[in-house]
Amino acid sequence: MSDIIKIKKTLRDSAGMRWTALLLLALAMFCSYIFMDILSPIKDLMLSERGWDSTAFGTMQGSEVFLNVFVFFLIFAGIILDKMGVRFTAVLSGAVMLVGAIIKWYAVTDSFAESGLQQWFTDNLNYIPVFDELGVSPFYEGMPASAKFAACGFMIFGCGCEMAGITVSRGIVKWFKGREMALAMGSEMALARLGVATCMIFSPFFAKLGGHVSVSRSVAFGVVLLMIALIMFIVYFFMDRKLDSQTGEAEEKNDPFKISDLGQILTSSGFWLVALLCVLYYSAIFPFQKYAVNMLQCNLTLTPPAEGTFWASQSVTIVQFIIMLVVAATAFASNFQKKSSTKYGLLGVSVIALIVYCYMGYMRQSAEAIFAVFPLLAMGITPILGSYVDHKGKAATMLVLGSLLLIGCHLTFAFVLPMFKGSTVGGIIIAYITILVLGSSFSLVPASLWPSVPKLVDAKIIGSAYALIFWIQNIGLWLFPLLIGKVLDSTNEGVTDPTALDYTWPLIMLACLGVAALVLGLVLKVVDRKKGIGLEEPNIKE
Repeated sequence: MSDIIKIKKTLRDSAGMRWTALLLLALAMFCSYIFMDILSPIKDLMLSERGWDSTAFGTMQGSEVFLNVFVFFLIFAGIILDKMGVRFTAVLSGAVMLVGAIIKWYAVTDSFAESGLQQWFTDNLNYIPVFDELGVSPFYEGMPASAKFAACGFMIFGCGCEMAGITVSRGIVKWFKGREMALAMGSEMALARLGVATCMIFSPFFAKLGGHVSVSRSVAFGVVLLMIALIMFIVYFFMDRKLDSQTGEAEEKNDPFKISDLGQILTSSGFWLVALLCVLYYSAIFPFQKYAVNMLQCNLTLTPPAEGTFWASQSVTIVQFIIMLVVAATAFASNFQKKSSTKYGLLGVSVIALIVYCYMGYMRQSAEAIFAVFPLLAMGITPILGSYVDHKGKAATMLVLGSLLLIGCHLTFAFVLPMFKGSTVGGIIIAYITILVLGSSFSLVPASLWPSVPKLVDAKIIGSAYALIFWIQNIGLWLFPLLIGKVLDSTNEGVTDPTALDYTWPLIMLACLGVAALVLGLVLKVVDRKKGIGLEEPNIKE
Protein backbone atom coordinates (compact mmCIF):
# COMPACT_ATOMS: atom_id res chain seq x y z
CA MET A 1 0.00 0.00 0.00
CA SER A 2 2.82 2.40 0.86
CA ASP A 3 4.37 1.76 -2.57
CA ILE A 4 1.12 2.71 -4.27
CA ILE A 5 0.94 5.93 -2.26
CA LYS A 6 4.51 6.78 -3.23
CA ILE A 7 3.75 6.24 -6.89
CA LYS A 8 0.78 8.63 -6.76
CA LYS A 9 2.77 11.29 -4.91
CA THR A 10 3.82 14.10 -7.29
CA LEU A 11 5.40 17.53 -7.03
CA ARG A 12 1.91 19.01 -7.20
CA ASP A 13 0.88 17.04 -4.12
CA SER A 14 3.67 18.61 -2.10
CA ALA A 15 2.64 22.00 -0.72
CA GLY A 16 6.29 23.07 -0.60
CA MET A 17 6.96 22.26 -4.26
CA ARG A 18 3.60 23.67 -5.34
CA TRP A 19 4.37 27.00 -3.69
CA THR A 20 7.95 26.93 -4.99
CA ALA A 21 6.57 26.76 -8.53
CA LEU A 22 4.31 29.70 -7.69
CA LEU A 23 7.27 31.65 -6.27
CA LEU A 24 9.26 31.20 -9.49
CA LEU A 25 6.35 32.48 -11.58
CA ALA A 26 5.61 35.33 -9.16
CA LEU A 27 9.25 36.51 -9.04
CA ALA A 28 9.35 36.63 -12.83
CA MET A 29 6.20 38.76 -12.88
CA PHE A 30 7.62 40.90 -10.06
CA CYS A 31 10.52 41.80 -12.35
CA SER A 32 8.23 42.47 -15.31
CA TYR A 33 6.03 44.78 -13.24
CA ILE A 34 9.07 46.83 -12.28
CA PHE A 35 10.02 47.34 -15.92
CA MET A 36 6.42 48.03 -16.95
CA ASP A 37 6.38 51.26 -14.91
CA ILE A 38 10.10 52.01 -14.88
CA LEU A 39 9.62 55.52 -16.34
CA SER A 40 6.44 56.36 -14.42
CA PRO A 41 8.09 57.92 -11.34
CA ILE A 42 10.44 60.00 -13.49
CA LYS A 43 7.90 61.51 -15.90
CA ASP A 44 9.17 64.99 -14.99
CA LEU A 45 12.75 63.95 -15.85
CA MET A 46 11.64 62.60 -19.23
CA LEU A 47 10.44 66.12 -20.07
CA SER A 48 13.63 67.85 -18.93
CA GLU A 49 16.09 65.21 -20.21
CA ARG A 50 14.42 63.92 -23.39
CA GLY A 51 11.75 66.51 -24.23
CA TRP A 52 8.72 64.23 -23.73
CA ASP A 53 5.52 66.18 -23.01
CA SER A 54 2.44 64.44 -21.58
CA THR A 55 1.20 63.38 -25.02
CA ALA A 56 4.55 61.84 -25.96
CA PHE A 57 4.80 60.15 -22.56
CA GLY A 58 1.26 58.79 -22.75
CA THR A 59 1.65 57.61 -26.34
CA MET A 60 4.86 55.77 -25.49
CA GLN A 61 3.30 54.20 -22.38
CA GLY A 62 0.25 53.08 -24.34
CA SER A 63 2.44 51.50 -27.01
CA GLU A 64 3.20 48.62 -24.64
CA VAL A 65 0.02 46.83 -25.71
CA PHE A 66 -0.22 48.10 -29.32
CA LEU A 67 0.87 44.84 -31.02
CA ASN A 68 -1.24 42.81 -28.61
CA VAL A 69 -4.35 44.74 -29.56
CA PHE A 70 -4.01 45.71 -33.21
CA VAL A 71 -1.86 42.86 -34.53
CA PHE A 72 -3.76 40.40 -32.31
CA PHE A 73 -0.55 39.05 -30.83
CA LEU A 74 -2.29 38.13 -27.58
CA ILE A 75 -4.70 35.88 -29.45
CA PHE A 76 -1.72 34.13 -31.06
CA ALA A 77 -0.09 33.95 -27.63
CA GLY A 78 -3.12 32.10 -26.28
CA ILE A 79 -3.00 29.66 -29.20
CA ILE A 80 0.75 29.14 -28.63
CA LEU A 81 0.05 28.49 -24.95
CA ASP A 82 -2.69 25.96 -25.68
CA LYS A 83 -0.61 24.18 -28.34
CA MET A 84 2.90 24.38 -26.87
CA GLY A 85 2.20 24.34 -23.15
CA VAL A 86 3.07 26.42 -20.11
CA ARG A 87 6.81 25.85 -19.87
CA PHE A 88 7.69 26.60 -23.50
CA THR A 89 5.54 29.74 -23.54
CA ALA A 90 7.00 30.91 -20.21
CA VAL A 91 10.59 30.83 -21.50
CA LEU A 92 9.54 32.40 -24.81
CA SER A 93 7.77 35.25 -23.03
CA GLY A 94 10.82 35.90 -20.84
CA ALA A 95 13.09 36.13 -23.87
CA VAL A 96 10.71 38.46 -25.75
CA MET A 97 10.42 40.78 -22.73
CA LEU A 98 14.20 41.00 -22.46
CA VAL A 99 14.67 41.87 -26.15
CA GLY A 100 12.08 44.65 -25.98
CA ALA A 101 13.56 46.01 -22.76
CA ILE A 102 17.04 46.28 -24.27
CA ILE A 103 15.64 48.28 -27.21
CA LYS A 104 13.80 50.63 -24.86
CA TRP A 105 16.95 51.09 -22.78
CA TYR A 106 19.01 52.05 -25.82
CA ALA A 107 16.32 54.52 -26.92
CA VAL A 108 16.79 56.66 -23.80
CA THR A 109 20.60 56.54 -23.73
CA ASP A 110 22.88 59.38 -24.75
CA SER A 111 24.33 57.06 -27.42
CA PHE A 112 21.00 56.94 -29.23
CA ALA A 113 20.63 60.72 -28.98
CA GLU A 114 23.91 61.11 -30.86
CA SER A 115 23.32 58.37 -33.46
CA GLY A 116 22.11 58.26 -37.05
CA LEU A 117 19.25 56.09 -35.81
CA GLN A 118 17.96 59.07 -33.85
CA GLN A 119 17.81 61.12 -37.06
CA TRP A 120 16.05 58.30 -38.89
CA PHE A 121 13.32 58.11 -36.25
CA THR A 122 12.97 61.90 -36.37
CA ASP A 123 12.40 61.83 -40.13
CA ASN A 124 10.26 58.68 -40.29
CA LEU A 125 7.22 57.02 -38.71
CA ASN A 126 5.38 60.34 -38.70
CA TYR A 127 2.61 58.84 -40.78
CA ILE A 128 1.46 55.20 -40.62
CA PRO A 129 -1.05 54.32 -43.36
CA VAL A 130 -4.41 52.93 -42.17
CA PHE A 131 -3.50 53.32 -38.49
CA ASP A 132 -3.39 57.11 -38.85
CA GLU A 133 -6.72 57.11 -40.68
CA LEU A 134 -8.21 55.04 -37.86
CA GLY A 135 -6.65 57.32 -35.26
CA VAL A 136 -4.78 54.49 -33.52
CA SER A 137 -1.20 55.06 -34.70
CA PRO A 138 1.47 54.47 -32.02
CA PHE A 139 3.41 57.46 -33.38
CA TYR A 140 2.61 60.99 -34.51
CA GLU A 141 4.34 63.82 -36.32
CA GLY A 142 6.55 65.75 -33.92
CA MET A 143 6.91 62.85 -31.45
CA PRO A 144 10.49 62.82 -30.08
CA ALA A 145 12.68 60.21 -31.79
CA SER A 146 13.66 58.65 -28.47
CA ALA A 147 9.98 58.22 -27.58
CA LYS A 148 9.30 56.55 -30.95
CA PHE A 149 12.16 54.08 -30.60
CA ALA A 150 11.32 53.45 -26.94
CA ALA A 151 7.75 52.75 -28.06
CA CYS A 152 9.03 50.12 -30.49
CA GLY A 153 10.91 48.36 -27.70
CA PHE A 154 7.98 48.72 -25.33
CA MET A 155 5.68 47.09 -27.91
CA ILE A 156 7.95 44.05 -28.03
CA PHE A 157 8.23 43.98 -24.24
CA GLY A 158 4.43 44.22 -24.02
CA CYS A 159 4.03 41.14 -26.22
CA GLY A 160 6.24 39.14 -23.87
CA CYS A 161 4.74 40.60 -20.71
CA GLU A 162 1.13 39.84 -21.62
CA MET A 163 2.14 36.40 -22.89
CA ALA A 164 3.80 35.86 -19.52
CA GLY A 165 0.62 37.00 -17.77
CA ILE A 166 -1.63 34.43 -19.41
CA THR A 167 1.06 31.76 -19.04
CA VAL A 168 1.44 32.36 -15.32
CA SER A 169 -2.35 32.22 -14.89
CA ARG A 170 -2.46 28.92 -16.78
CA GLY A 171 0.49 27.60 -14.79
CA ILE A 172 -1.23 28.38 -11.48
CA VAL A 173 -4.38 26.60 -12.67
CA LYS A 174 -2.23 23.59 -13.59
CA TRP A 175 -0.52 23.40 -10.19
CA PHE A 176 -3.39 24.52 -7.92
CA LYS A 177 -6.69 23.44 -9.48
CA GLY A 178 -8.84 21.80 -6.80
CA ARG A 179 -6.59 23.27 -4.15
CA GLU A 180 -5.98 26.83 -2.89
CA MET A 181 -6.15 28.38 -6.38
CA ALA A 182 -7.58 31.81 -5.48
CA LEU A 183 -5.06 32.13 -2.66
CA ALA A 184 -2.27 31.24 -5.10
CA MET A 185 -3.42 33.73 -7.73
CA GLY A 186 -3.91 36.45 -5.17
CA SER A 187 -0.50 35.77 -3.64
CA GLU A 188 1.19 35.84 -7.05
CA MET A 189 -0.32 39.20 -7.87
CA ALA A 190 0.46 40.59 -4.42
CA LEU A 191 4.15 39.75 -4.87
CA ALA A 192 4.13 40.97 -8.46
CA ARG A 193 2.64 44.30 -7.40
CA LEU A 194 5.38 44.74 -4.87
CA GLY A 195 7.32 45.39 -8.07
CA VAL A 196 5.31 48.61 -8.48
CA ALA A 197 6.56 49.84 -5.10
CA THR A 198 10.10 48.75 -5.91
CA CYS A 199 9.95 50.64 -9.19
CA MET A 200 8.64 53.81 -7.52
CA ILE A 201 11.53 53.81 -5.06
CA PHE A 202 14.46 52.67 -7.19
CA SER A 203 13.73 54.22 -10.59
CA PRO A 204 14.34 57.79 -9.31
CA PHE A 205 17.20 56.45 -7.15
CA PHE A 206 19.12 55.14 -10.16
CA ALA A 207 18.18 58.11 -12.35
CA LYS A 208 19.71 60.54 -9.84
CA LEU A 209 22.55 58.32 -8.59
CA GLY A 210 25.77 60.20 -7.91
CA GLY A 211 24.16 63.59 -8.39
CA HIS A 212 24.12 63.21 -12.20
CA VAL A 213 20.71 62.65 -13.81
CA SER A 214 20.56 59.77 -16.31
CA VAL A 215 17.18 58.24 -17.12
CA SER A 216 18.86 55.36 -18.95
CA ARG A 217 20.25 54.03 -15.65
CA SER A 218 16.71 53.43 -14.41
CA VAL A 219 15.85 51.45 -17.53
CA ALA A 220 19.12 49.49 -17.29
CA PHE A 221 18.09 48.46 -13.76
CA GLY A 222 14.88 47.04 -15.24
CA VAL A 223 16.79 45.19 -17.96
CA VAL A 224 18.94 43.40 -15.38
CA LEU A 225 15.81 42.32 -13.51
CA LEU A 226 14.30 40.91 -16.70
CA MET A 227 17.42 38.78 -17.12
CA ILE A 228 16.64 37.38 -13.69
CA ALA A 229 13.01 36.83 -14.75
CA LEU A 230 14.16 34.74 -17.71
CA ILE A 231 16.24 32.60 -15.34
CA MET A 232 13.16 32.08 -13.14
CA PHE A 233 11.16 30.87 -16.13
CA ILE A 234 13.95 28.48 -17.16
CA VAL A 235 14.05 26.95 -13.67
CA TYR A 236 10.25 26.61 -13.79
CA PHE A 237 10.60 24.87 -17.19
CA PHE A 238 12.49 21.95 -15.65
CA MET A 239 10.21 21.81 -12.63
CA ASP A 240 7.08 21.68 -14.78
CA ARG A 241 8.61 19.00 -17.02
CA LYS A 242 9.34 16.88 -13.95
CA LEU A 243 5.69 17.18 -12.89
CA ASP A 244 4.45 15.94 -16.25
CA SER A 245 6.86 13.01 -16.15
CA GLN A 246 5.43 12.05 -12.76
CA THR A 247 1.76 12.36 -13.71
CA GLY A 248 2.12 10.89 -17.18
CA GLU A 249 0.21 13.87 -18.55
CA ALA A 250 1.16 15.15 -21.98
CA GLU A 251 1.84 18.84 -22.41
CA GLU A 252 -1.09 20.86 -23.72
CA LYS A 253 0.40 20.92 -27.22
CA ASN A 254 -1.03 17.45 -27.88
CA ASP A 255 -4.54 18.88 -27.57
CA PRO A 256 -4.95 20.69 -30.91
CA PHE A 257 -6.46 24.16 -31.02
CA LYS A 258 -9.60 24.67 -33.11
CA ILE A 259 -11.23 27.92 -34.23
CA SER A 260 -14.49 26.50 -32.90
CA ASP A 261 -12.97 26.69 -29.42
CA LEU A 262 -13.05 30.50 -29.67
CA GLY A 263 -16.73 30.31 -30.56
CA GLN A 264 -17.37 28.38 -27.35
CA ILE A 265 -15.70 31.17 -25.37
CA LEU A 266 -17.31 34.08 -27.21
CA THR A 267 -20.85 32.75 -26.83
CA SER A 268 -20.59 32.77 -23.02
CA SER A 269 -22.33 35.79 -21.48
CA GLY A 270 -20.45 35.19 -18.24
CA PHE A 271 -17.15 35.37 -20.10
CA TRP A 272 -18.05 38.71 -21.68
CA LEU A 273 -19.11 40.22 -18.39
CA VAL A 274 -15.86 39.12 -16.73
CA ALA A 275 -13.82 40.37 -19.71
CA LEU A 276 -15.51 43.79 -19.75
CA LEU A 277 -15.15 44.09 -15.98
CA CYS A 278 -11.48 43.35 -16.42
CA VAL A 279 -10.88 46.02 -19.07
CA LEU A 280 -12.78 48.68 -17.12
CA TYR A 281 -11.13 47.90 -13.82
CA TYR A 282 -7.57 47.55 -15.08
CA SER A 283 -7.91 50.64 -17.28
CA ALA A 284 -8.64 52.65 -14.15
CA ILE A 285 -5.53 51.29 -12.39
CA PHE A 286 -2.57 50.58 -14.68
CA PRO A 287 -2.73 53.83 -16.71
CA PHE A 288 -3.17 55.74 -13.43
CA GLN A 289 0.03 54.15 -12.07
CA LYS A 290 1.97 55.67 -14.96
CA TYR A 291 0.88 59.18 -13.93
CA ALA A 292 0.35 58.74 -10.18
CA VAL A 293 3.72 60.13 -9.04
CA ASN A 294 3.35 63.21 -11.23
CA MET A 295 -0.23 63.63 -9.98
CA LEU A 296 1.04 63.68 -6.39
CA GLN A 297 3.79 66.13 -7.33
CA CYS A 298 1.09 68.44 -8.70
CA ASN A 299 -1.30 68.15 -5.73
CA LEU A 300 1.02 67.97 -2.72
CA THR A 301 3.19 70.70 -1.23
CA LEU A 302 6.59 69.00 -1.11
CA THR A 303 9.73 70.73 0.14
CA PRO A 304 12.96 68.78 -0.63
CA PRO A 305 15.04 68.12 2.51
CA ALA A 306 18.22 70.12 3.02
CA GLU A 307 21.32 68.88 1.22
CA GLY A 308 23.72 66.94 3.41
CA THR A 309 21.03 65.59 5.74
CA PHE A 310 20.12 61.91 6.08
CA TRP A 311 16.75 62.51 4.41
CA ALA A 312 18.42 63.90 1.30
CA SER A 313 20.97 61.09 1.07
CA GLN A 314 20.80 58.08 -1.23
CA SER A 315 21.16 55.67 1.70
CA VAL A 316 17.67 56.57 2.95
CA THR A 317 16.25 54.90 -0.18
CA ILE A 318 17.82 51.57 0.78
CA VAL A 319 16.63 51.86 4.39
CA GLN A 320 13.09 52.68 3.31
CA PHE A 321 13.00 49.76 0.88
CA ILE A 322 14.13 47.36 3.61
CA ILE A 323 11.35 48.65 5.86
CA MET A 324 8.90 48.16 2.99
CA LEU A 325 9.98 44.53 2.66
CA VAL A 326 9.43 44.06 6.39
CA VAL A 327 5.89 45.47 6.03
CA ALA A 328 5.10 43.20 3.10
CA ALA A 329 6.72 40.04 4.49
CA THR A 330 5.21 40.23 7.97
CA ALA A 331 1.73 41.17 6.71
CA PHE A 332 1.78 38.34 4.18
CA ALA A 333 3.22 35.75 6.57
CA SER A 334 0.68 36.57 9.30
CA ASN A 335 -2.05 34.97 7.18
CA PHE A 336 -0.41 31.55 7.40
CA GLN A 337 0.14 31.42 11.16
CA LYS A 338 -1.99 29.09 13.27
CA LYS A 339 -0.94 30.48 16.64
CA SER A 340 -2.78 33.68 17.51
CA SER A 341 0.24 35.10 19.32
CA THR A 342 2.47 34.66 16.27
CA LYS A 343 -0.20 35.92 13.89
CA TYR A 344 -0.94 39.13 15.77
CA GLY A 345 2.72 39.61 16.61
CA LEU A 346 3.57 39.66 12.91
CA LEU A 347 0.65 41.99 12.21
CA GLY A 348 1.89 44.32 14.94
CA VAL A 349 5.37 44.40 13.44
CA SER A 350 3.84 45.08 10.02
CA VAL A 351 1.74 48.00 11.27
CA ILE A 352 4.67 49.57 13.11
CA ALA A 353 6.93 49.15 10.08
CA LEU A 354 4.24 50.70 7.85
CA ILE A 355 4.00 53.74 10.14
CA VAL A 356 7.80 54.08 10.08
CA TYR A 357 7.79 53.80 6.28
CA CYS A 358 5.11 56.49 5.93
CA TYR A 359 7.00 58.78 8.32
CA MET A 360 10.17 58.36 6.23
CA GLY A 361 8.21 59.15 3.07
CA TYR A 362 6.94 62.32 4.73
CA MET A 363 10.42 63.35 5.85
CA ARG A 364 11.83 62.69 2.38
CA GLN A 365 9.05 64.81 0.84
CA SER A 366 9.10 62.39 -2.07
CA ALA A 367 6.04 61.73 -4.24
CA GLU A 368 7.49 58.47 -5.54
CA ALA A 369 8.14 57.19 -1.99
CA ILE A 370 4.58 58.13 -1.01
CA PHE A 371 2.97 56.27 -3.92
CA ALA A 372 5.17 53.24 -3.22
CA VAL A 373 2.78 52.26 -0.39
CA PHE A 374 0.30 51.28 -3.13
CA PRO A 375 0.68 47.48 -2.79
CA LEU A 376 1.53 47.25 0.91
CA LEU A 377 -1.97 46.86 2.37
CA ALA A 378 -2.77 44.45 -0.46
CA MET A 379 0.13 42.23 0.65
CA GLY A 380 -1.68 41.67 3.94
CA ILE A 381 -5.26 41.26 2.77
CA THR A 382 -4.83 39.46 -0.59
CA PRO A 383 -4.19 36.05 1.02
CA ILE A 384 -7.25 36.62 3.24
CA LEU A 385 -9.40 37.42 0.22
CA GLY A 386 -8.01 34.52 -1.79
CA SER A 387 -8.57 32.06 1.04
CA TYR A 388 -12.10 33.40 1.51
CA VAL A 389 -12.95 32.85 -2.17
CA ASP A 390 -11.43 29.34 -2.01
CA HIS A 391 -13.50 28.33 1.00
CA LYS A 392 -16.56 30.62 0.99
CA GLY A 393 -16.91 31.98 -2.56
CA LYS A 394 -18.50 35.41 -3.23
CA ALA A 395 -16.13 36.29 -6.10
CA ALA A 396 -18.69 38.45 -7.94
CA THR A 397 -19.52 40.34 -4.72
CA MET A 398 -15.83 41.14 -4.27
CA LEU A 399 -15.70 42.62 -7.77
CA VAL A 400 -18.56 44.95 -6.87
CA LEU A 401 -16.81 46.01 -3.66
CA GLY A 402 -13.58 46.62 -5.57
CA SER A 403 -15.41 48.90 -8.02
CA LEU A 404 -16.91 50.96 -5.19
CA LEU A 405 -13.50 51.49 -3.60
CA LEU A 406 -12.01 52.38 -6.98
CA ILE A 407 -14.62 55.12 -7.57
CA GLY A 408 -14.10 56.59 -4.12
CA CYS A 409 -10.31 56.71 -4.46
CA HIS A 410 -10.23 58.46 -7.84
CA LEU A 411 -12.81 61.02 -6.74
CA THR A 412 -10.75 61.66 -3.59
CA PHE A 413 -7.67 62.30 -5.71
CA ALA A 414 -9.69 64.59 -7.99
CA PHE A 415 -11.51 66.74 -5.43
CA VAL A 416 -10.33 66.14 -1.86
CA LEU A 417 -6.55 66.00 -2.25
CA PRO A 418 -6.29 69.39 -4.04
CA MET A 419 -8.13 70.99 -1.10
CA PHE A 420 -5.11 70.19 1.07
CA LYS A 421 -2.62 71.87 -1.27
CA GLY A 422 -0.44 73.94 1.06
CA SER A 423 -1.05 71.65 4.04
CA THR A 424 2.07 69.51 4.11
CA VAL A 425 0.90 67.03 6.74
CA GLY A 426 -2.80 66.90 5.81
CA GLY A 427 -2.20 66.37 2.10
CA ILE A 428 0.28 63.56 2.65
CA ILE A 429 -2.03 61.79 5.14
CA ILE A 430 -4.93 61.93 2.66
CA ALA A 431 -2.61 60.66 -0.08
CA TYR A 432 -1.34 57.74 2.00
CA ILE A 433 -4.82 56.60 3.07
CA THR A 434 -6.26 56.84 -0.45
CA ILE A 435 -3.32 55.03 -2.05
CA LEU A 436 -3.50 52.20 0.50
CA VAL A 437 -7.25 51.78 -0.07
CA LEU A 438 -6.76 51.83 -3.86
CA GLY A 439 -4.12 49.12 -3.53
CA SER A 440 -6.44 47.00 -1.41
CA SER A 441 -9.19 47.49 -3.99
CA PHE A 442 -6.82 46.23 -6.66
CA SER A 443 -6.17 43.06 -4.63
CA LEU A 444 -9.85 42.11 -4.95
CA VAL A 445 -9.45 41.45 -8.69
CA PRO A 446 -6.83 38.66 -8.76
CA ALA A 447 -8.44 37.02 -5.75
CA SER A 448 -11.87 36.90 -7.37
CA LEU A 449 -11.79 37.49 -11.13
CA TRP A 450 -8.98 35.26 -12.43
CA PRO A 451 -9.98 32.11 -10.49
CA SER A 452 -13.48 32.51 -11.97
CA VAL A 453 -12.33 31.93 -15.57
CA PRO A 454 -11.94 28.12 -15.21
CA LYS A 455 -15.63 28.05 -14.20
CA LEU A 456 -16.61 29.66 -17.49
CA VAL A 457 -14.74 27.58 -20.11
CA ASP A 458 -13.47 24.08 -20.77
CA ALA A 459 -10.07 23.24 -19.25
CA LYS A 460 -8.31 22.70 -22.60
CA ILE A 461 -9.04 26.25 -23.81
CA ILE A 462 -8.27 28.14 -20.62
CA GLY A 463 -5.17 29.58 -22.28
CA SER A 464 -7.22 30.99 -25.13
CA ALA A 465 -9.84 32.32 -22.70
CA TYR A 466 -7.21 34.15 -20.67
CA ALA A 467 -5.67 35.45 -23.91
CA LEU A 468 -9.01 36.87 -25.06
CA ILE A 469 -9.58 38.56 -21.71
CA PHE A 470 -6.06 39.99 -21.77
CA TRP A 471 -6.60 41.17 -25.36
CA ILE A 472 -9.79 43.00 -24.41
CA GLN A 473 -8.02 44.38 -21.33
CA ASN A 474 -5.13 45.57 -23.50
CA ILE A 475 -7.47 47.76 -25.55
CA GLY A 476 -8.01 49.83 -22.42
CA LEU A 477 -4.34 49.72 -21.45
CA TRP A 478 -3.45 51.12 -24.89
CA LEU A 479 -6.18 53.75 -24.98
CA PHE A 480 -6.19 55.30 -21.52
CA PRO A 481 -2.51 56.22 -21.05
CA LEU A 482 -2.83 58.05 -24.37
CA LEU A 483 -6.13 59.68 -23.37
CA ILE A 484 -4.79 60.82 -20.00
CA GLY A 485 -1.82 62.46 -21.74
CA LYS A 486 -4.03 64.20 -24.29
CA VAL A 487 -6.52 65.38 -21.65
CA LEU A 488 -3.67 66.70 -19.51
CA ASP A 489 -2.20 68.68 -22.40
CA SER A 490 -5.59 70.02 -23.52
CA THR A 491 -6.64 71.11 -20.01
CA ASN A 492 -3.25 72.58 -19.10
CA GLU A 493 -2.45 74.76 -22.11
CA GLY A 494 0.40 77.12 -21.39
CA VAL A 495 1.55 75.22 -18.28
CA THR A 496 5.27 74.53 -18.65
CA ASP A 497 6.00 73.26 -15.14
CA PRO A 498 5.44 69.44 -15.11
CA THR A 499 4.65 69.62 -11.38
CA ALA A 500 1.87 72.21 -11.78
CA LEU A 501 -0.63 70.26 -13.91
CA ASP A 502 -4.36 69.98 -13.12
CA TYR A 503 -5.31 66.28 -13.01
CA THR A 504 -9.03 66.77 -12.24
CA TRP A 505 -10.48 65.68 -15.59
CA PRO A 506 -8.26 62.61 -16.11
CA LEU A 507 -9.22 61.43 -12.60
CA ILE A 508 -12.94 61.99 -13.29
CA MET A 509 -12.53 59.92 -16.46
CA LEU A 510 -10.98 57.06 -14.44
CA ALA A 511 -13.75 57.29 -11.81
CA CYS A 512 -16.32 56.87 -14.62
CA LEU A 513 -14.63 53.59 -15.55
CA GLY A 514 -15.21 52.50 -11.97
CA VAL A 515 -18.90 53.37 -12.24
CA ALA A 516 -19.22 51.28 -15.41
CA ALA A 517 -17.40 48.39 -13.69
CA LEU A 518 -19.79 48.64 -10.75
CA VAL A 519 -22.82 48.34 -13.05
CA LEU A 520 -21.33 45.32 -14.83
CA GLY A 521 -20.47 43.72 -11.49
CA LEU A 522 -24.08 43.96 -10.39
CA VAL A 523 -25.23 42.50 -13.73
CA LEU A 524 -22.72 39.65 -13.33
CA LYS A 525 -24.21 38.77 -9.94
CA VAL A 526 -27.67 38.54 -11.51
CA VAL A 527 -26.44 36.41 -14.45
CA ASP A 528 -24.50 34.14 -12.11
CA ARG A 529 -27.57 33.57 -9.97
CA LYS A 530 -29.84 32.85 -12.97
CA LYS A 531 -27.45 30.63 -14.95
CA GLY A 532 -25.70 28.94 -12.04
CA ILE A 533 -22.20 29.72 -13.29
CA GLY A 534 -20.86 29.27 -9.78
CA LEU A 535 -18.94 32.51 -9.34
CA GLU A 536 -20.30 32.93 -5.83
CA GLU A 537 -19.42 29.34 -4.93
CA PRO A 538 -16.12 28.32 -3.24
CA ASN A 539 -13.25 26.89 -5.31
CA ILE A 540 -12.57 24.14 -2.79
CA LYS A 541 -15.51 21.76 -2.45
CA GLU A 542 -15.96 20.16 0.93
